[in-house]
Amino acid sequence: MPVPQQPVDEEPVRTDSRGRVAELHATKALARSGPGERATAAQRAKGKLTARERIELLLDAGSFNEVEQLRRHRAVGFGIEDRKPHTDGVITGWGTVEGRTVFVYAHDFRIFGGALGEAHADKIHKIMDMALSAGAPLVSLNDGAGARIQEGVSALAGYGGIFRRNVRASGVIPQISVVLGPCAGGAAYSPALTDFVFMVRGTSQMFVTGPDVVRAVTGEDVTQEGLGGADVHAELSGVAHFVHDDERTCLGEVRHLLSLLPANNSELPPAGPGTDPPGRRNEALLDLVPADGKLPYDMREVIGELVDHGDYLEVHERWAGNVLCCLARLGGRVVGIVANQPLVVAGVLNIRASEKAARFVRTCDAFNIPLLTLVDVPGFLPGVDQEHSGVIRRGAKLLYAYCEATVPRVQLILRKAYGGAYIVMDSRSIGTDLSYAWPTNEIAVMGAEGAANVIFRRQIAAADDPEATRVRVVEEYRAELMHPYYAAERGLVDDVIDPAGTRAVLVDAFRMLRTKRTEQPSRKHANPPL
Repeated sequence: MPVPQQPVDEEPVRTDSRGRVAELHATKALARSGPGERATAAQRAKGKLTARERIELLLDAGSFNEVEQLRRHRAVGFGIEDRKPHTDGVITGWGTVEGRTVFVYAHDFRIFGGALGEAHADKIHKIMDMALSAGAPLVSLNDGAGARIQEGVSALAGYGGIFRRNVRASGVIPQISVVLGPCAGGAAYSPALTDFVFMVRGTSQMFVTGPDVVRAVTGEDVTQEGLGGADVHAELSGVAHFVHDDERTCLGEVRHLLSLLPANNSELPPAGPGTDPPGRRNEALLDLVPADGKLPYDMREVIGELVDHGDYLEVHERWAGNVLCCLARLGGRVVGIVANQPLVVAGVLNIRASEKAARFVRTCDAFNIPLLTLVDVPGFLPGVDQEHSGVIRRGAKLLYAYCEATVPRVQLILRKAYGGAYIVMDSRSIGTDLSYAWPTNEIAVMGAEGAANVIFRRQIAAADDPEATRVRVVEEYRAELMHPYYAAERGLVDDVIDPAGTRAVLVDAFRMLRTKRTEQPSRKHANPPL
């Protein structure tokens, strides 16, 4: 009987080791390519990169090690059992950024719209556990349509596992969320639990309930961008810390942020070469900051003068602009800077500014980043809306954050430091290690005019010339209680310094404080203001 012949147009199936290895490479190549050119073209039509392209931009070239590339879901029903692509819509693994280990997971919108199912969630859980065990940062590249409806409660449970791990890792390893597409429903809560959130204009949206639900329930007509776009979260909600115009720039800034953060809470941030002379004088500061406390100036220019090479990374740049929060280097070492901004509502503290600064202080404290506080504050913003919206409890968050912080802390008073806002901005009384002031400083319960009007109210009213009397007593109050050396004479300021020599003073102060040690009382956990 003749033996059937192999068709001439087909390769024989090899069952030896070389054949199996060839099969492996072909399977992995298929997994890497994803669902095909049509899905990739649709992704690009939205102005978005693929998940693998994003990982390549984030990590050092050739450093990515993928985990569970060949994972597939096991769900059945509603036809999903007929679609079982490799990776199950999320790419997980680790690589390096500037040679330091970083873990990453990236939703692949081309597969099930990046929706989360059981296997998808298991992959994320595993990489989160690995990041925590290894003590290395975790970056999530979010581009998904929420829970996978076909998998029901299993998908919801998967989100719960992510949230629990976000909280467990909080303050232990840096967690960075990069929103590069839709992030809706339960998916939005994971970025909210992480340390930093990046978004891209035009393609990133985050919301708990989408426009259709909002329209059906409230009658409000809003677009996805108007409801939860990048600018909305950068300016109104404060959810987004950084916003960029394109993905490449965004991922480049993620790399920059990682270069300023330690791998975990038991390490110090990476030190730079310190090529900017520590003793460099800042003569420009003598003209940059007006002695008259009523005149505005840009605190960003002060920060640029003080830090290495004028380079700093501002956090929450477009939200609560009356306070600035920045990461920079002084003498080659990373510091966190909190500063009042006189250009925006005179630099007063209000609800948003307090919450913004409090969060930043706690983040720096968690990751061993010393704190520099630049003070020029006329007080807390008065008003019925502020009081009714909880300025007491919400303003107390900043006070709590500073009192709790154990990292090296230095306060510099440039001009005004009035009332409770002076205390809250890391004064000596709440634990700053060193407090310096410029000769233009005024530290008091309130401004001289307000104080004199209260103390000498009757005297002014009874005078033949009330206005001349008011001017005289204002000057008397200022000369007696608000001269530049009043606080220094009472030990509440360590030194009054020449503004031009500020950089050298700060570099020396933080160098001395590098070995600071503080013991905290034993407790289950603290209970900060709501």
